[in-house]
Amino acid sequence: MTMSEGTPAMSATTTPSAALLTRRADAETCSDPSSAMTLLADAEGFTSYRSTFAKGATGAPAHFHTRATELFFVIGGSLRVLVGEEVTVLEEGDFLAVPPRTPHAFGAAPGCEADVLFVFTPGMGRFDYLRLLGRVMRGEADPKEIAESSERFDNHYVDSPAWRAALESSA
Repeated sequence: MTMSEGTPAMSATTTPSAALLTRRADAETCSDPSSAMTLLADAEGFTSYRSTFAKGATGAPAHFHTRATELFFVIGGSLRVLVGEEVTVLEEGDFLAVPPRTPHAFGAAPGCEADVLFVFTPGMGRFDYLRLLGRVMRGEADPKEIAESSERFDNHYVDSPAWRAALESSA
């Protein structure tokens, strides 16, 4: 590449990041009885995975992250989400960004499946958390391991009366 006049030169201490490509055939998949997660990227700066939720799957309980913003893009179906104390449904094509320290929860909307792309920024080596979650959901690991990992994975569970009420209304 030839630099044109007026284009700032890169500093000797700046190293551009390499592009990251994950082919579908190479992506690891974790599954449990209600969802499948395709692990796409756990890189410096972000973590990304795609989850498909079975019809009415409850998904993640109320929680927050102290450092990460969590991004949701609904590829297909309908995803019920809690943000703060408000419960809403995201439809195909909807995008949501939840900033740090904001309680949130999600699962397939009642009677619906959901296909969602998740991105966390910054990333924090979350694939190990997703693998642990799958083992717990399949009964292969003790749920206490999730509570014990809250600081490591920046995943802090909270009580949400609004989310409990939403789940109870669809039961």
